[in-house]
Amino acid sequence: MAPNTSQINAGKSPAVDGEEMSDGAGSRMGVVGALSLSVTSSVAIVICNKYLISTLGFFFATTLTSWHLMVTFFTLYVAQRLRFFEPKPIDTRTVISFGLLNGISIGLLNLCLGFNSVGFYQMTKLAIIPFTIALETIFLNKKFSQSIKASLMVLLLGVGIASVTDLQLNLLGSIIAVLTIAATCVGQILTNQIQRRLKVSSTQLLYQSSPYQSAVLLVTGPFVDKLLTKRDVFAFNYTVQVVVFIALSCSIAVCVNFSTFLVIGTTSPVTYQVLGHLKTCLVLSFGYIILKDPFSVRNVAGILIAIFGMGLYSYYSVSESRKKTEAAGSLPIAAQMIEKDSAPLLGAKGSPRTENKSEESFDYMPRTAKSAFTGR
Repeated sequence: MAPNTSQINAGKSPAVDGEEMSDGAGSRMGVVGALSLSVTSSVAIVICNKYLISTLGFFFATTLTSWHLMVTFFTLYVAQRLRFFEPKPIDTRTVISFGLLNGISIGLLNLCLGFNSVGFYQMTKLAIIPFTIALETIFLNKKFSQSIKASLMVLLLGVGIASVTDLQLNLLGSIIAVLTIAATCVGQILTNQIQRRLKVSSTQLLYQSSPYQSAVLLVTGPFVDKLLTKRDVFAFNYTVQVVVFIALSCSIAVCVNFSTFLVIGTTSPVTYQVLGHLKTCLVLSFGYIILKDPFSVRNVAGILIAIFGMGLYSYYSVSESRKKTEAAGSLPIAAQMIEKDSAPLLGAKGSPRTENKSEESFDYMPRTAKSAFTGR
């Protein structure tokens, strides 16, 4: 029987087509699961932490975050000992630098809130999306369509209307805000790039980097918290109720940290930021409906506009992803493999993978991106 010419030209067989369709459906289900876990765990931890702060008077956010990361590491350590996942070594300098950068980013976020008004802090968070787009466009040659940009503008407008109340500026707070945006953008982009280019899973990367993130915050957390709250975390009265809610917060944080790396790795830093603003809207809505927080027509209108923007972003993202998949499917398999494997790492010309080393290396980054780690 003569072979089907169309199958030869496409470089595929019906079996391969079936496998790709199955893989695509599984991938979509994985992304939906990651997004759902991220939203659920984030809203849950906000509720838990709000009770810790508002009712129990535990104001030490940076120190609490360090405990979150420490518990996350020990949980993953037990999980890998039980063979739930296989740890994969990564270049030591890469994982240490990456962990330190993310730890600093978290500390800067707390400082940004402490030295700025709530409104200016919200504006800082809103600025992360356009800065991320700019960095990915410059260093990764990534293209964003006008439709995606327009939907993001609608989203940011809605979140701004709903959450930004005042814009009191000061020099120190503005400097911290700029550093916060830079550290957060670079950290999230590298979270995505390390997972994709070094072929490590979100679990493997989180397991390798969480000790260093935790170490930064364990050392600096008490000082940052004392600077912001004028209270000493070591002098706090740890009642049984406080300890129980801290333990609950740390347990939920394992899911939050895992889902954060999972979402960024399976989607993109921009999508993760969009998801973050969805969480903001959900938390605001929860406060209005359940906790009877004061709200106005402006708040409701802002949330509705933001949700509309998220819907547009999701629609255009899915449409463009489907078009890219269909275009890639028309290429021969060999061409697809070449195109996939030749994609540069942060603009690097060579592959970051080294065949003769037991550890994955991230040393092929250009100097402009690598300076975010080394300071050189």
